[in-house]
Amino acid sequence: MSDPSGYVRERHNDGSRDVRWPAAPEPLRVPVYDNHAHLEIIDGDEPLDLDAQLARARAVGVIGVVQAGGDIESSRWSAAAAASHPDVLAAVAIHPNEAPAYAESGHLDEAIGVIDALAAEPRVRAIGETGLDFFRTGEEGLTSQHASFEAHIALAKKHGLAMQIHDREAHDAVLETLARVGAPEKTVFHCFSGDAEMARRCADEGYYLSFAGNVTFKNAQNLRDALKVTPRERVLVETDAPFLTPTPHRGRPNAPYLIPVTVRFLAAELEVDVDELCAQLAENTLAVYGAFTD
Repeated sequence: MSDPSGYVRERHNDGSRDVRWPAAPEPLRVPVYDNHAHLEIIDGDEPLDLDAQLARARAVGVIGVVQAGGDIESSRWSAAAAASHPDVLAAVAIHPNEAPAYAESGHLDEAIGVIDALAAEPRVRAIGETGLDFFRTGEEGLTSQHASFEAHIALAKKHGLAMQIHDREAHDAVLETLARVGAPEKTVFHCFSGDAEMARRCADEGYYLSFAGNVTFKNAQNLRDALKVTPRERVLVETDAPFLTPTPHRGRPNAPYLIPVTVRFLAAELEVDVDELCAQLAENTLAVYGAFTD
């Protein structure tokens, strides 16, 4: 197992970003969970290990994190983090942008076999992130992306786990694949990127939509429109840390302790009480992934 006290990789910084950690927001009165983060990636002017990240989160009412993998190394790290920390659950997968490289080297089936083995661990509660990405992968990689996605769907069903979907500029293809092969019982669109029409289609199928900090961005009206038509019992919240830091901290390092910023924005958009929304978000998270602690 990878050591969760260390890091798998560093976030690229060309010197143009403000890498100072934002100030902690006012704590939530009703605790919530971060549905999707990549805490194996180091960022910020002051490196924070996993324990420090979780302590900051707890201090503002974020009492659990679903740590998501995207390749063999980060998936092993995620499983180890969940095994050693009661406020972490793991998602494991080969990311759609990684699948073509594994396929080209002849190791995609082997990599999926590793994910299959990790998925049997008790604190691994999701297969993810998997899906399709037509933004970063060209035509030459699409066959392996599709094969990997369908293999991950099968793993989620085999192990009775939720599935976290990465969908970038591939909405119709993702929905078609799920309809054709059959979606897992609990299917989550991580960092939902569609519009209100797609949100309605997902709701009709019983999928969950997870909203990240980009819902706060000025140019993301499509996400706000989607949020408003999504049944409350299908809404989740995430950071996708260290990426997608919510306004007014856009571009700076993101972490689970900033979830309250996004939650309060969602509540304002939905015109609901923050405590009420927090309770619904927590209930939804536990319905998808199960309890963090016994």
